[in-house]
Amino acid sequence: MTRPDDQEAAGAAAHFRALESLYRRAPVNALFDSDVEIEEGFARIRFTVDERIHHAAGAAHGTLYFKMMDDAAFYACNSLVTDRFLLTTAFNLHFTRPLRSGPAVAEGRWASGKRRVFVADARLIDAEGEEAARGTGTFMRSRIPLTSLDGYSA
Repeated sequence: MTRPDDQEAAGAAAHFRALESLYRRAPVNALFDSDVEIEEGFARIRFTVDERIHHAAGAAHGTLYFKMMDDAAFYACNSLVTDRFLLTTAFNLHFTRPLRSGPAVAEGRWASGKRRVFVADARLIDAEGEEAARGTGTFMRSRIPLTSLDGYSA
């Protein structure tokens, strides 16, 4: 016999896998060697920094910092919302060191909010395990149902 807790855990896991599918299917992510893992209130994006996104001084351009940290924070929050797509309303980013070519990780962790507005902290870790940036994002519910989005599927 399946217990309600087992059904709830299975439903949450299906939601997380569907969000991971949504990430993989987003056209912008075809530009990056990256993948996402989602848990309740947490998301980790593993990606590779290469010269294509370097600025003139030979390190990653800030757009990469923002993109990966925004995505990690976004998915950490959207892991808690099963019916609607969230939208970024603000993101505060602090650069702490240059991000060079190689593997890197963006981690997002839900911090507060469970109704209309959500807040998550994010950080970017370089190949040496050092923090390259940190930030905080604010997200709000949209009118877009998750089930209407191409890619949101278990």
